[in-house]
Amino acid sequence: MKTFECAEVISQKEISPDIFDMWIGTGIAEDAVPGQFIGVCTGDKSKLLPRPISICEVNRDRTALRIVYRRGGSSTGTYEISEYAPGGPRSQIRIIGPLGNGFPLERGEGKRVFIMGGGIGIPPLVELSKRLDADKKIILGYRSLDGSFLKNDLEQYGQVYVATDDGSGGTKGNVIDAVRENGLEADVIFACGPMPMLRAIKSYAARAGIEAFISLEEHMACGVGACLGCVVKTEKVHHHTNVNNARICTDGPVFEASEVLI
Repeated sequence: MKTFECAEVISQKEISPDIFDMWIGTGIAEDAVPGQFIGVCTGDKSKLLPRPISICEVNRDRTALRIVYRRGGSSTGTYEISEYAPGGPRSQIRIIGPLGNGFPLERGEGKRVFIMGGGIGIPPLVELSKRLDADKKIILGYRSLDGSFLKNDLEQYGQVYVATDDGSGGTKGNVIDAVRENGLEADVIFACGPMPMLRAIKSYAARAGIEAFISLEEHMACGVGACLGCVVKTEKVHHHTNVNNARICTDGPVFEASEVLI
């Protein structure tokens, strides 16, 4: 059973407006796989539930992990988390993990793979791109090129294509528009991002007859499957609940796109 631990904040910086990048020294890194997340606690006793934040990257010796997250307003848990820093009164942070199920790397090994992300769904693609041995096309969606965080990180691991809502860089439009404009093809898709993007990817994959694995973003309560606060409708009856629901926090967050109703 997962237990909370007090971990060391190694570094933290703002890499884009309200986007923060934190490295944490923790044994959780040893077992983490791409697509999993951690629960991060705050010191505010009025905020009882940990904040689920995806694992962006793991260091080479697997002693530290990286999270990249969006900071909310001054009353939110992520605002407090953004104030943690090494060497000060907030240099220790309480976390639990790794949580959830990650991307099935074996389904993409040696194949042509689209790695697709949008917004705050982009961070988990870093570790995924590092570990996946495949012909990778990395397709990223941003509102504007000015906010294209982690683009440089991902360029180390594959050819990167960008779509922007305002047309300030790459393809004007979404990630599917970028695929079409560049004439890209794939055998498998791994994706994480906002629900409209994932719906479009599911539809595209169904029409193209290719596999797609999507990581669902959802507000979570317990993060360990006890409360049933984060469920998604499924095509099949779930073995645990005996209904057409799955728990995103434990059965996911990564699902085969054809198996979930989104």
